Amino acid sequence: MNVADYVARFASRLGVRHLFGVGGANIEDVYDALARAPGARGVLAKHEFSAATMADGYSRATGELGVVLATSGGGALNLVPALGEAHASGVPVLALVGQPPTAAEGRGAFQDTSGLADSLDAVPLFASVSRYCRKIDRAAGFQRHLHDAVAAALSDRRGPAVLLLPKDVQQAEIDPSDPFHDVLPSLPRRTPVDESAVQRAAAMLAGPEVGRPPRVLVIAGDGVARHDARAELASIVRALDAHVAVTPDGRDVFDNHDPRFAGVVGIMGHPGVGARLDAATVCLVVGTRLPQLARMGLEPALLARRLVHVHCQPSFLDPAALAHAPVELLGDIRELLRALCALLPVRGATALPPSSQAHLPSTFLAGSLGAAMPFRATLEVLGAELPDDANVFVDAGNTGASAVHFLKAPSRGRFVVALGMGGMGYSFGAAIGAAFANGKPTYVLAGDGAFFMHGLEIHTAIEHQLPITFVLFNNNAHAMCFVREQLYYRGDYSFNRFRPSHLGAGLEAMFPTLAVPAATTPDELRAGLRDARRHGGPRVISVEVDAREVPPFAPFLLALEKKSAAPTRGLHDEDRRKQAG
Repeated sequence: MNVADYVARFASRLGVRHLFGVGGANIEDVYDALARAPGARGVLAKHEFSAATMADGYSRATGELGVVLATSGGGALNLVPALGEAHASGVPVLALVGQPPTAAEGRGAFQDTSGLADSLDAVPLFASVSRYCRKIDRAAGFQRHLHDAVAAALSDRRGPAVLLLPKDVQQAEIDPSDPFHDVLPSLPRRTPVDESAVQRAAAMLAGPEVGRPPRVLVIAGDGVARHDARAELASIVRALDAHVAVTPDGRDVFDNHDPRFAGVVGIMGHPGVGARLDAATVCLVVGTRLPQLARMGLEPALLARRLVHVHCQPSFLDPAALAHAPVELLGDIRELLRALCALLPVRGATALPPSSQAHLPSTFLAGSLGAAMPFRATLEVLGAELPDDANVFVDAGNTGASAVHFLKAPSRGRFVVALGMGGMGYSFGAAIGAAFANGKPTYVLAGDGAFFMHGLEIHTAIEHQLPITFVLFNNNAHAMCFVREQLYYRGDYSFNRFRPSHLGAGLEAMFPTLAVPAATTPDELRAGLRDARRHGGPRVISVEVDAREVPPFAPFLLALEKKSAAPTRGLHDEDRRKQAG
């Protein structure tokens, strides 16, 4: 057995059913081994960025390890932005990256990334986007390195691990007597629960006076889903008789239809959450470090509250600015919530008013052409048609902001918006990985800008007949950047408007088996979604939206109040010319 054979066998024994990647000379030995390995299947993507987001989406849908394969050189470098997203969002992904043979390093080898002879050094590059990175120079001891990489990816902090595999190492035989050869990695050792900290947190949440418990708001983030702690979150919410707000990337960690659900916090959140926080005396923050997008507009109130923070890493709040010393519980979120809930008495119903999820208004810049569907109307139709167990992957920009604000998450599914790095085009590959992982109806919500970056990964969904509906919001622009030009700069130019494109017609011409209805009314969108459910997939629906619609970002609405959004006559005329083709 050589190293490549061991990799394929190990993945199968670990329960990894799909490995995503793009082939090439310096990774083809692993693909050759996969062709013979039982249980593990290689999936060919169209681009390494998308292959890595497939592994990311596979992991987010299952809570397990995702695996991506890439060859050397440009193929390896294409992994970096996707691994950066997994690193920022704490998603366990193992990247196996081919390298030129060791004997050719520093001697002008094609795609040399050894760091020798002034070549690019792959180790520090990948170390910056991973929890663990190692270049394997020999087959001896490889089994231990593979175990260590998997353990690092699945640790409390979670994230990518990278093994750089020269071609000759992949082909080298390994020692079957190695003590790690036939041993699967055990679950990584979790950070031990700090019992004294849990007791302090429970005391703060229970309150000092019997019969007069504090008013608690829970703010929950995506870490709850990544640590498989939804049930524990629901239990502690019941015990505290609390309301729950979620971060923009944590839409699905608490039932959006539950009367305790207060909405989304932060820059694209719901106005009622601020009032809910003002009414609370204690805030329990779970599964989020409260990055800027999650705390914007709420920071003064957060700093004034008593805080309990449950996560695998400290929060981003400035400790010196807090009015009260917080209690930080760091480690595995599920275990910490279980320990905390065990110490809390179950409360009776309180007199807190019901949650309000009032939306920010739908707003358009002056000069709107009026022929497109508003995001809110579009997303309300979509929300009514989503299956309860759907995977929903939302891309960046106006589409992402609108979906986070207006679209409720499926009660038994996943709702993922990648805000770690916010890379456009993430949703196409990630949805494919999720569909491979669980076979559930899967939806991609992406704008035309994201589609032009990585949308042709639709081809992979067609090749494998995956149950994915791609909803493309076409406004012929990088619309969020266009809105920023109008609100924060002179507004008499735009680098972000495109000539019109007909995405549906183009895709139908490329892929004869693909149906791409265009939706210009709610009824047309509803019919397209129902047809997609009947036929399984893949399906694409093209929806025309307006680049002049201002997304539900609180700072944008504030800027509209301070500055007239009316464009110059020249720009308005240019818009009309482009719309006319």
